[in-house]
Amino acid sequence: MKISEVLELFLLAALWGGSFLFLRMASPAIGPVWLIEFRVLIAGLVLLPFLIRLPLAEELRHHWQSLAIVGLLNSALPFVLLAFASLSLPAGFTSILNATAPLFGTAIAMFWLKEKFSSSRLLGLLLGFIGVVVLVGWQFSTTPTFLASVAAGLTAALMYAIAAPYIKQKLSEVNSLTIATGSQLGAAIVLLPLLPFTIPQKFPQPTIVLAILALAVFSTAFAYILYFRLIHHVGSTRALTVAYLIPVFAMLWGAIVLSEPITLAMILGCGCVLLGTAIANGVFSRFFR
Repeated sequence: MKISEVLELFLLAALWGGSFLFLRMASPAIGPVWLIEFRVLIAGLVLLPFLIRLPLAEELRHHWQSLAIVGLLNSALPFVLLAFASLSLPAGFTSILNATAPLFGTAIAMFWLKEKFSSSRLLGLLLGFIGVVVLVGWQFSTTPTFLASVAAGLTAALMYAIAAPYIKQKLSEVNSLTIATGSQLGAAIVLLPLLPFTIPQKFPQPTIVLAILALAVFSTAFAYILYFRLIHHVGSTRALTVAYLIPVFAMLWGAIVLSEPITLAMILGCGCVLLGTAIANGVFSRFFR
């Protein structure tokens, strides 16, 4: 990967790391469905003027079917599932579940895109996942709520892994802004039928409104442009390794914003995550030839 692509990967991880904090803050207040409807609709509307200005409206119209599928698989379903998980799981633990996306993605890419699979990539993915587990600490419970939340988080990661090669295969020639805009607006349309059944009981407080706006504008609109650029430039499997870095930033934002302590496990886990991500992305590939 080029230096610029590595920097984009870290920036994306920082933006998505913050999203888990925003989900944890806002999901209990207005519910998963309405939160994600606001997230994708605002993000799509923020991006739409830029798309029209370029202009890319014709590209959006031509690929609307594929963009709707991406909106379902890569936004509507995983976003709602992660918001549901955030109702009962800490932000850091939810990020563990999200970090399984590269593991799902590697298996899918092998069979779908016929990507080359090496021992170094396997080592990097496994080391990164171990680092994520060490980072937040493993918790286990057999309560129905816990199991349902874990299942939701893992299913969300699987959706990301399925969507990434689909984007690479069907929309490789489409501008990243078109994909980001079309998928978010498509996700907003998909969720519309669920809104009457999940109406919030009260209007959210100003802090929750700010969290929703930050989630939509920074952790969605801007972040997805970076994500689709990475898929185009480095491939779906490597782009998915951003999931390993997200918990690092989720913990960092927790320490800065919520004054959460930084433990030894966090430092050790962070080192494993960074090393695993570097190996999976071929930074040390010359040592495995």
